[in-house]
Amino acid sequence: MDRRAIGQCDDMRRTPLYEEHLASGARMVDFAGWEMPIQYQGIIDEHLAIRSRAGIFDVSHMGDVLISGPNAKDLLLRLLTNDISKLPVWKALYSHILNERGKIIDDTIVYRLGEEEYLLIPNAATTDRVVEWIEEHRSSEVVENISSRVACIALQGPMAVNILQRLTSEDVPSIYHFTCRFLDLGTKVSGDVIWNGKALVARTGYTGEDGFEIMLDSSLAVEVWRKLLSAGRQDGLVPAGLGARDTLRLEMGYLLSGTDFDGSQSSVQTGPSWVIKWDHDFIGREALRADAANGSLPRLACIQLESKGIPRHGYYIMHDGKVVGHVTSGTFSPSLRRGIAMGYLPPELAKEGQEVGIAIRNERVPAKVVRPPFLKR
Repeated sequence: MDRRAIGQCDDMRRTPLYEEHLASGARMVDFAGWEMPIQYQGIIDEHLAIRSRAGIFDVSHMGDVLISGPNAKDLLLRLLTNDISKLPVWKALYSHILNERGKIIDDTIVYRLGEEEYLLIPNAATTDRVVEWIEEHRSSEVVENISSRVACIALQGPMAVNILQRLTSEDVPSIYHFTCRFLDLGTKVSGDVIWNGKALVARTGYTGEDGFEIMLDSSLAVEVWRKLLSAGRQDGLVPAGLGARDTLRLEMGYLLSGTDFDGSQSSVQTGPSWVIKWDHDFIGREALRADAANGSLPRLACIQLESKGIPRHGYYIMHDGKVVGHVTSGTFSPSLRRGIAMGYLPPELAKEGQEVGIAIRNERVPAKVVRPPFLKR
């Protein structure tokens, strides 16, 4: 079958790197309305390459929203569960965005680019909803959805620093974890480009490995993609698809929007606890307090299989012969060589060491609740 045809439909959106993916033999699928690479040579090979060497992902389907103005900080304090009041310029912060009922609209990373300017990164499927939510609550702040102008390449893995350093004369190691900086990557700039052709390089990621997310004008994406592939060849860098991105993030216990939360769960249920800073007045705080006081709400748990089997989304989680939950995310862990999953359990069962089972092909496969991340460092 032509790989271009797999999961393709006429109204799917494509990133600026679409033709690069096809040229590299990627298998393309529909992801949140985008035609994206799910894999190149294979999910397991790509996963292990990133754990041991390096890989690059196209994550240009993610949203990019600039919020600026004298009251930008106050607006974000209202919108975010985490506290950005003391976030320095060039630092990043992970947070949840809630509705008035305390339920998660999205999880996001926010970068502070100036005294009165922030960049918020929503998930692909929720970008429009997040922009609408911001517009509903803003006053004088300027909100600009620049998603269509910005591409993002994630360079991840232990060799990421060395590889990126080959593209610039600037000091890459001095970009510390959860900080960002504009870098000149030597691109050929012409016409009206965002950020004067420089790349916003952040030491963030979704894999649990060291690495960077490189945001830049869409017109420069192909050039930088090719430069990274060339610069990383000696270190064994590979292009990787969303399949490996999913197995990597799940080994770390990271949430997937629309899968591990779907608008009906609160931050109290999903964790992590540090994402909630109770001492500022954010939207949904009082409802979230009620959830925190409610000892019966299901909690998201990490579950590791004790024998062979691959848990998948929707599979039943069992205890004492009864269904007590279902798998939200599940996969075979290439690093651990066993099945891992996340799912919501009654609070008395969502405890480290608790024995449960997962129903796979009409069999109860023994499993145990573990403390995240699955992959210990």
